[in-house]
Amino acid sequence: MTAHPSVGVVIATRGARPGPLCDAVLAALRQDYPGHVEVIVVADGGAEMVAQVKAQLAHVLSETRAKVRVTSNQLTNGLPGTRNTGVVTLDTDIVAFCDDDDVWMPGKLSAQISALSAHPTAEFASCGIEIEYGTCRTARLAGTDTITHAHLTRSRMVMVHSSTFLFWRHASFRVDESAPGGQNEDWDLALRAAKRHPIVHVDLPLVRVRWGASDYLARWADRIAGLHWMLTRHTELAVDSRGAARIYGQLAFAHAALGHRREACRWALRASAARPAEPRAALALVVAAGLVSAATVVGRLHTRGRGI
Repeated sequence: MTAHPSVGVVIATRGARPGPLCDAVLAALRQDYPGHVEVIVVADGGAEMVAQVKAQLAHVLSETRAKVRVTSNQLTNGLPGTRNTGVVTLDTDIVAFCDDDDVWMPGKLSAQISALSAHPTAEFASCGIEIEYGTCRTARLAGTDTITHAHLTRSRMVMVHSSTFLFWRHASFRVDESAPGGQNEDWDLALRAAKRHPIVHVDLPLVRVRWGASDYLARWADRIAGLHWMLTRHTELAVDSRGAARIYGQLAFAHAALGHRREACRWALRASAARPAEPRAALALVVAAGLVSAATVVGRLHTRGRGI
């Protein structure tokens, strides 16, 4: 292994957020890491979308052309295929992901690569995050420097976020392109990685994750499909009572948000049976009864750096 392994950063985009996309690219390129760093921006679309993204990044490309490439998704339409296009296109020692609306903090790469290199058998690294929602910023840390499969079964662990992912390219990790609507593909990848080897975690808020108002207020049907997909792929998620209650509570809330009162009540009961203190069950029932909107609940949680 070289002293400073090369790093390829995959930024998937639909080309709809030019300002944040430029921020994401520049934050990756301005890391203080002494090794080679390059960025591949993969647009989920054809030649027209690539041209649009290149226009959005014109001033960045003019300054850093040798280190930034823009290409189109060559695999399954959607986020998983877009990320995998970047993975298979790169030939760097290490691959890292960043969403097109998130920003790496200074020192992120150096800290993660140093931690990963200190564990010869490790393949995958993550770090803490700072959630930005409106004017609110909340650090979300894991309280540990090692993320195990058991951790991710019991809790989604929001800080193990796709924009923190960094892994050895030779480990051949791929995002599962069968994820419905691209939902939970990052959780699935982290679970698979942790099952092979514990994830090395730098417990500092080294990525700013920007939550927009639409992050939880749309695509509830996709969220339901994504949770069922996870339960089918990872049967161990239903074994841990706390972890199962969280998923059942999320299903209850999503159904309540869609106005499916009967399904919301059914899943809320399952959540409460698995864990009587599961708060998502009560929130789902309140939304299903029409006492408060799903948008209001989600908005208040987001101001605290929390989600359903």
